[in-house]
Amino acid sequence: MLNRDKIPDANNDFELAKSFVRGDESSFNKIALKYQDKIYWHARKMTGNHLDADEIVQEVLLVMYNKLKDFRFKSSLYTWIYRITATRSINFIRRKNIRQFFSLEDKESSSLAAGSDIVKNIEDKEKLKKLDSVLQKLPAKQREVFIMRNFEELSYEEISEITGRSVGGLKSNYFHAARKIYELMENE
Repeated sequence: MLNRDKIPDANNDFELAKSFVRGDESSFNKIALKYQDKIYWHARKMTGNHLDADEIVQEVLLVMYNKLKDFRFKSSLYTWIYRITATRSINFIRRKNIRQFFSLEDKESSSLAAGSDIVKNIEDKEKLKKLDSVLQKLPAKQREVFIMRNFEELSYEEISEITGRSVGGLKSNYFHAARKIYELMENE
């Protein structure tokens, strides 16, 4: 879950970004260290497994490194990174679904089961495992909104800023996701 007290200071982020653009490589390392866990956990919730999340983290860090010089400081660095992470996660899921669709391999052996180790201190790990399984059955955009609202406790306005989608569209995606989750949880 997102802890608002842990959202990094925007002024410090801007200083680090400006320093990196001026050529200080260590500033990028500080940004990467500050955000890599947030990137990982969002990607992990979106994909359902560790290896895919690690791959997305690497993609996001590479994009950040190459595009930070183009960052215009019109939003917080956190929002910009989150948008990259969300986009890369959805694109990764699409690519993976296409590969699996055209793959001749056994789908069961090529994917790792989603573990229940995502959240610490959860007493009912079976429910978490079931929820994770159900989340993977949702369309990527619905899954993304559901995760952002429930696990990261973002408002629709914050999600809109990150994704570039309308609040109304996000509410619709959330409604459909919640309904599907309820139905799938009841059926499993």
